Amino acid sequence: MNLTELTRTYDFTGRTVVITGGTGALGSEMACALAGCGARVAILDIAVEAGNRLVQRIADDYHDKGGCALYLDVNVLDRKALLAAEETIHREFGPVNCLVNCAGGNHPSASTGPYVDWRAPVPGFFDLPEEDFRTVLDLNLVGTVLPCQVFGKGMAERGEGVILNMSSMNAFRPLTRIPAYSAAKAAVSNFTQWLAVYMAQNHSSKIRVNALAPGFFITEQSMFLLTDPATGGFSPRGQSVVAHTPMRRFGTPEDLLGAVLWLLSPAAAFVTGTVVAIDGGFSAFSGV
Repeated sequence: MNLTELTRTYDFTGRTVVITGGTGALGSEMACALAGCGARVAILDIAVEAGNRLVQRIADDYHDKGGCALYLDVNVLDRKALLAAEETIHREFGPVNCLVNCAGGNHPSASTGPYVDWRAPVPGFFDLPEEDFRTVLDLNLVGTVLPCQVFGKGMAERGEGVILNMSSMNAFRPLTRIPAYSAAKAAVSNFTQWLAVYMAQNHSSKIRVNALAPGFFITEQSMFLLTDPATGGFSPRGQSVVAHTPMRRFGTPEDLLGAVLWLLSPAAAFVTGTVVAIDGGFSAFSGV
């Protein structure tokens, strides 16, 4: 392959990409990057105002690149809503070529102690509410499985497609205080590998399934653990994260984009069933 051919693999013109949780800090930047590479991006989320703003942002900034976007108000735990979205996307954009599962996250109510002086006390493990634990498990794991079923079925019928799931550092090493999120993301990594094998063996070797495992990014969902609202600085946990990250910083959404484009593109045609860590070296550092 020459350089011209290699560069062309990152041209997504004419390809349809679905992003669940697409209005979030990470998903929105992925949507913009893909639209900037010519993709037709379908953004699925339950944040209507943010979704409409993102569609307008893409129209304003990337119309000359050939990309466009559509927002659909969809809960990833609602199969009927996902099926209806698939019909709309197929009608507006054509068959779905790529699925990026960004919907997920943790919640304070599913996190354990210790008690700290800058927020209300949170329960220990033995008092963790079952319903809150299930909520985080469902959002991250079932909220990945259902879109894979709905949009992956069309890929299986056509014999090609790419699925990119969102795992986490917690899948490699469980972190303190977030047992539900850690368990869910470990399951996402395992499911990613299982689905990669299933698709290749039962449908087509041109269907690839991979996952990203981001390190530490400060988002609305992680801010309560990593920052101290009283000072505006890092919490003790946030300071510890930076100390254990060789690059000595938190990630930014832009840090994910190169891997996203690579894994969704033909440049990664022989890559399936892998979980790629993007963590500033966190997973490689023993602490000494």
